[in-house]
Amino acid sequence: MGAVLRRHATGLAAACALAAAMSACAGPQAKPVGQTLASTTSTSPSTTSTAPTTSDVPTTTAPSTSSSLPAAPTTTTAKAVPATGRVVVIDPGHNGGNATHTAEINRQVPAGRGRTKPCNTTGTATQTGYPEHAFAWDLAVRLREILTARGVKVIMTRADNAGVGPCVDRRAAIGNESGAAAVVSLHADGSTAAGAHGFHLAHSSPPLNTAQGEPSLHLARAVRDKLVAAGFPTSNYAGKDGLSARDDLAGLNLTERPTVLVECGNMRDANEAATLSSPAGRQRYAEGIANGILGFLG
Repeated sequence: MGAVLRRHATGLAAACALAAAMSACAGPQAKPVGQTLASTTSTSPSTTSTAPTTSDVPTTTAPSTSSSLPAAPTTTTAKAVPATGRVVVIDPGHNGGNATHTAEINRQVPAGRGRTKPCNTTGTATQTGYPEHAFAWDLAVRLREILTARGVKVIMTRADNAGVGPCVDRRAAIGNESGAAAVVSLHADGSTAAGAHGFHLAHSSPPLNTAQGEPSLHLARAVRDKLVAAGFPTSNYAGKDGLSARDDLAGLNLTERPTVLVECGNMRDANEAATLSSPAGRQRYAEGIANGILGFLG
């Protein structure tokens, strides 16, 4: 009987040991799951804490990535506003559609000094029919390309040579609203006086504000000098020494920025007409005017 009891006790102990072992195994299995969750949760903070580290990496671990991130705003800023901060408004005179929209361009608009003038005009032309509006547009595009290449932001008062206007008061407003360092209006004259030739720059006189005074005169002299240096003669029929004081031009009267109007030459003079009509001649004008503007901007 004692032997039977001992065998039973031994079996019972073995069963208990087995149960305990199973319970012990169950415990450790639950723990790793808990640890895995805790480990995943702790990974999150770890990733979160890595983010600030990544933002600090630009100067250490990943300089190339970091330099790309700050570079984007810098590049965008350079395109939107030139590094020099210089803005020039180019105003190509007249427009290609003016002649077929007489009612629109004949509408009276403010011209300054208490006066009004027609919204715009058709402009003149050479004896062979090359129109001033086409000359002014082509010259403006050439001038824009030169200035843009030199880091100047250029604003044009019209988008092409197929539209109407804008009116003279609106052209002045575009220059004023832009805060331009300089406004240059491009034209060619149509004098029928015998032998009339040469360029001149019109400026507002007497000035109605500070910008129309010495700043505009400074701009006029700078452009004049570079056109002379480019081989163009000053006018022998308008103004003096290439400068012409005017009180009747709306763009000059209404401006609040340094502004000049360039009459590049006389389209009715055969010799000057040949220069004004040729791409090479217009390129020379563009380079001379651009050099004057750049000299003025400093």
